[in-house]
Amino acid sequence: MKNIIKATLFIITLSTVAIACKKDDATPATVYYQQQDQMGRPAINTVFVNDAAKDSFNTTIPSRMSSLYTSKFKNRLLALNPGYTTNALGLNADAFTGVLVTDVLNVSTTGTTTFFDGTNVLTGRTLNDDVINVELLLIFGGPNGTSNPGLTNDHVNANDKPFLASFPYLASPW
Repeated sequence: MKNIIKATLFIITLSTVAIACKKDDATPATVYYQQQDQMGRPAINTVFVNDAAKDSFNTTIPSRMSSLYTSKFKNRLLALNPGYTTNALGLNADAFTGVLVTDVLNVSTTGTTTFFDGTNVLTGRTLNDDVINVELLLIFGGPNGTSNPGLTNDHVNANDKPFLASFPYLASPW
């Protein structure tokens, strides 16, 4: 009698496990993702893309951005700074908008990783890089970075809390 009860319990347990592990046929075999936002370089999308084009820009693949948005970026650059000639990188309006329009974050795997340190340019980004100041300097600072001093610094010189020395590196939230 004990063996029959044990066998019955074993069969019920095995059946329960088999049913619980059954594959759900309603799960699709392929998962599709859709790009919803583009923010490789902070503030570039915000400043250079008007509200009517935000959704379009955000869903454009980077390889198509140049052909679709270069003239709009250049027009916006010259509207923001009508006196623009070149910037601290020596880039004229055409060259600079060519760099900006493909909104991706480049990363150097062999050299210095920085947004801009005076020598290295767009080779990545560290948490301490003052990206907004760099972008303001390149838009308004002129060839020497000294033009329009009131427009080349956001006066936010550090994060509100120190970054961590180990992973995940980000500062803890308030």
